[in-house]
Amino acid sequence: MRGWFRERNKMFSYVRPEQRIPADHLLRTIRELTWDVLKSLSQGLGKLYSREGRPSIPPEQLISALLLQVLYGIRSERRLMEELDYNLLYRWFVGLDSDDPVWDVTVFTKNRERLEKGDVFQKFMTKLLEHEKVRPLLSDEHFSVDGRLIEAWASHKSFKPKDDKDGDGTDFHNQKRKNDTHQSTTDPQARLYRKAAGREAKLSFMGHAVMENRNGLAVDGCVTEANGTAERRASEGMLNRLAKRKRRRLTVGEDKAYDTSDHIDALREINVTPHVAQNDSETRPARGVRAPSMSARPVTSATEYLNHAER
Repeated sequence: MRGWFRERNKMFSYVRPEQRIPADHLLRTIRELTWDVLKSLSQGLGKLYSREGRPSIPPEQLISALLLQVLYGIRSERRLMEELDYNLLYRWFVGLDSDDPVWDVTVFTKNRERLEKGDVFQKFMTKLLEHEKVRPLLSDEHFSVDGRLIEAWASHKSFKPKDDKDGDGTDFHNQKRKNDTHQSTTDPQARLYRKAAGREAKLSFMGHAVMENRNGLAVDGCVTEANGTAERRASEGMLNRLAKRKRRRLTVGEDKAYDTSDHIDALREINVTPHVAQNDSETRPARGVRAPSMSARPVTSATEYLNHAER
């Protein structure tokens, strides 16, 4: 028998958002871990806020919303606020009731910057990795590092000479444009960079990730200026932090972009054994331990993680 459509516009619902989420939904596990970690950080979070004035966005909800942005590849905070307004799954994860208003995107951004300055995200990541349910999943000694370009939200037309910012930027053909003499007017921190010969140069940043090799989980990451040494310097910094926490010799797999003698020596000094793919184009190859069987798959995992993070 055919069902007849009737426009429905009820004002009230007797079904809680909790009941609408499937029992086996992955976000249930992530939400439980997230709130456990945030409870342990609560006292430190309170020091970032004044005791006077209007209440701001609760940092627990702000961090949960940012996790959704990463997990679902939401391209901007403005779009994140839009989806929080109508998506019951997102509201439940963040801790908003069905009738709660969504935050203004400008206020959200300012509060996020406050947490960035307080190194809250780094502390959250560290606590999460030390959680009793997460720690057994991680390798203690075998890791991989990789980096990729993250395209900036700035067009080539915005990349103008530093001493002539009033031009419209439309006529840049047959001109030599360098980061030393040019700068984007819309995103001054972006750098014109190409990752390989023969590829087009783009205004970009560079993202880096350290993956543990047991389950391919990200254990550290950062974003830096895009330049020819950023991958190696970021790798050294992240692995140095890991080595200090583990207090044991680590091994790391890296691709041929890391195959330089100074990088190999720097890793050995911080108690890390490098397994680097050989760069045949170099006239003087580095002196790292090269084991393709160890570095091939883990490096791909790091690349996949950064690809997903960019989306």
